[in-house]
Amino acid sequence: MDLSKPLAYRMRPKTLEEYVGQEHILGKDKVLYRTIKADRLSSIILWGPPGCGKTSLARVISETTKYKFTRINAVTSGVGDIKNAVEEAKNVFLNPSGKCILFIDEIHRFNKLQQDALLPFVEDGTVILIGATTENPYFEVNKALISRSMIFKLEPLTTQDIYKVLKMSLTREDGLKSFNIKIEDETLRKIAEVSNGDVRTALNGLEVAVLTTNMDKDGYIHITNQIAADSIRSRKAIFDKNGDSHYDNISAFIKSMRGSDPDATIFYLARALNGGEDPVFLARRIVIAASEDVGMANPQALVIATSAMQAVTMVGMPEARIILSQAAVYVATSKKSNATYLGINRALEDVKNKDTGEIPMHIRNAPAEGMQQFGYGSGYKYPHDYPGHVAEQQYLPDKMLGTKYYVKDDTIE
Repeated sequence: MDLSKPLAYRMRPKTLEEYVGQEHILGKDKVLYRTIKADRLSSIILWGPPGCGKTSLARVISETTKYKFTRINAVTSGVGDIKNAVEEAKNVFLNPSGKCILFIDEIHRFNKLQQDALLPFVEDGTVILIGATTENPYFEVNKALISRSMIFKLEPLTTQDIYKVLKMSLTREDGLKSFNIKIEDETLRKIAEVSNGDVRTALNGLEVAVLTTNMDKDGYIHITNQIAADSIRSRKAIFDKNGDSHYDNISAFIKSMRGSDPDATIFYLARALNGGEDPVFLARRIVIAASEDVGMANPQALVIATSAMQAVTMVGMPEARIILSQAAVYVATSKKSNATYLGINRALEDVKNKDTGEIPMHIRNAPAEGMQQFGYGSGYKYPHDYPGHVAEQQYLPDKMLGTKYYVKDDTIE
């Protein structure tokens, strides 16, 4: 092993037994484990956040399969690279099986043309595809490829999983064994915890700590909590404003406001801001929640949310975070009613799908002289001429009489 290579590269597993984590798909009774062991793999797509082990799993497969294994990266490769891999797979002298396992890292970066070029070879079995992506494949990958592949979702590694890998790195010859390191388990666990499920971040942090710390007189490199913290810098945020986590986080933010949890609301707001989310986009979400979820239970929420959106536009970051927090908490702590939201949805459904009849003549407009003789506006009662400013008269069409769209609930005063 070339010790000049990064520790994260050197610590990649070579066998399933060395692979740490993802027990939900790689337990010994799971289909993926059994197919890898039996070398009977069909096309798969590995979906998960950075550092969860997608590429490492592909490497394990490359070490165990009898088929030709080819790896390309979607960022730097094109249709020509796919065709070259297929031609090599079909060369009976170089590859008697006539098949290959093609690992495409960041497959979501392939455009439609590139994915379409791959499809025929996946269909005829020449290529067994292993695609790796951090994005939701159901949004980013050709539906035809999806239908011909098994999708496996990898989760962020647990703190215990990452601690286990860090511990192994200290004792393996291809790891850090030769450096004579002394580090407390508590410090290793802290590195594992702040890496937020990304083993690559944890290993890189540990390696930086070791390589930048001088050996003490006792012949050991002592890694303290402070040294580890300086090497990791800050807790890694799992958030990509353009990726799948964007949708997950904004969904959690909205649902926390709807669910009247101000602490969760502030938390997901902070994640979004820390990840570079557009503050005006967040303000628009608060405005929508103020109307959809608070509604008539507290109409003032919409006024405050709209004012907040205007203020965020004028002020900008970093001060906009304060305005967003105030408006979001106001919405979260308000009484809730979705009566108007349900009402307009029911009305739209009727308008689209039913014969709803004609507008009553007495409430129609009669802008031109002579229209009243045809009944336009005839018999209309002006409400302000009546007690309480209410005039009893028909407003709904005959066919819709008795229909209720706005159903006032007990949160509306």
